[in-house]
Amino acid sequence: MNGQLSSASAEATQASVSAAVEADKSALPLLRSERTWGSWKLGISLATAAAATWCYLIGGYVGAYLPFLSGSISLSAGCMIGMLLVALAVVPVCMRFGVDSIASVKPQFGNRGWVLVSAMQFISIVGWNSLLLIFFAKSTTQLLLALGVIQDGSGALLVPMTILLACSLVFCFLLKGSSGVDRVAKILVVHVLVGFWMLYIIVSQRWDELASAVPASASPDRLWNYTTGVEIGIASLLSWWPYMGAMVRMAPKGRTAALPIMLGMSAPVPALSLIGIAGVLVLQVSDPSEWLRSIGGPTYGIVALLFVAAANLGTAVAGVYASAIGLQHFKALERLSWPAILLITILPVALVGLIIPELFFANFGTFLAFIGVGFAPLCGIQIADYYLMRRRRIVVRALYENGPDSPYRFWLGVNPAAVLAMAAGCATYVVLLDPLTYESHGPYAFTTASLPSVLVAAVVYCLLTRLWIMPANKGGYR
Repeated sequence: MNGQLSSASAEATQASVSAAVEADKSALPLLRSERTWGSWKLGISLATAAAATWCYLIGGYVGAYLPFLSGSISLSAGCMIGMLLVALAVVPVCMRFGVDSIASVKPQFGNRGWVLVSAMQFISIVGWNSLLLIFFAKSTTQLLLALGVIQDGSGALLVPMTILLACSLVFCFLLKGSSGVDRVAKILVVHVLVGFWMLYIIVSQRWDELASAVPASASPDRLWNYTTGVEIGIASLLSWWPYMGAMVRMAPKGRTAALPIMLGMSAPVPALSLIGIAGVLVLQVSDPSEWLRSIGGPTYGIVALLFVAAANLGTAVAGVYASAIGLQHFKALERLSWPAILLITILPVALVGLIIPELFFANFGTFLAFIGVGFAPLCGIQIADYYLMRRRRIVVRALYENGPDSPYRFWLGVNPAAVLAMAAGCATYVVLLDPLTYESHGPYAFTTASLPSVLVAAVVYCLLTRLWIMPANKGGYR
């Protein structure tokens, strides 16, 4: 009898696990029983996703304006601010109801207006993943050269082949949904420690040069330099808005997620960005795979190349997973199989990597600035709506209702208050900081561009909602 009970219990447990595995491939809300990530699992997954080659590029941009210590402090402050904004905007709804980032914007933008934000998410993740897999291909090519497997001149053909290989690996890892993200994170989290080792190498061996290095593009206005360091940190962490919901919804409680989010996501980026700051200041190169060999010899170079390749692959897995979940909010795609959704998500990344890798690579700074232009006002709108307008009340069923009776229908499925607030926030950012040239205007040196964008979007949204949307009895506020 006891054996039968044990067998039945085991079967029930297995059925529960299987249901959770299938549920995490859907954009529908996850039940508490389907959220299987504890604090450690969530923290490791976030840290592995955050620690990638973009840290060196981010550090390289900061190192162009600030010396090592000042840049480290400014960037860290900006990253913590950016992470706080994303956490306030996305995490409460995603944690409470087990939904992803796209579902969390439907109360603000409407049951059709969310398509605007979905496009932002898709473009952002495609951009980041394209950058990462291009780096993965370049690092792998350099590794094979260092090992003598290939000869100089073979890179032109090998880079696109490696990009296709990386896309194939990401696809295979994610066939089992979020468990693929978790398994990759457990293996690749060691690269975070390797990153700190690389930072120790350059700091310990080149400290005198590092301490006396002068940033190449520093402005005579020291305050402007500090503010730009903070702004780069904010914009960098705002880019985690598309990823955040799909990952934190796997945790069952807010207490489980708070510390892993602030430490697992916001700490590795500034910490590993120090490698880029130091590399640019001392050697005028932010990518450690290019300078570590010259400092420590071929062995160090091989370790660095392995590290860079592994780091980029782990982050790409998290990005493709988040994007695949977001795409399933489209009615035309929700009935497709999970492998088909993954292919749709990965295909644009493969095309960018194969057709225009160098063009995209050369314009990373512009791409990073446009992240701030779009996601800063979005965070302001979500924070204002959830905490001030709705008083933390969301109708979860309405997040998936597209009919005319949905409380989030507004007008033809679009909330004009959110669209106008978004436009006001974006305009504020561009007026303060030109994302193409990094020329600033007005009080930028005192305010950054992202924070006024957040504030303006929030104020415009609240005013329009109070004076227009609520009196029209739209949006489910009453």
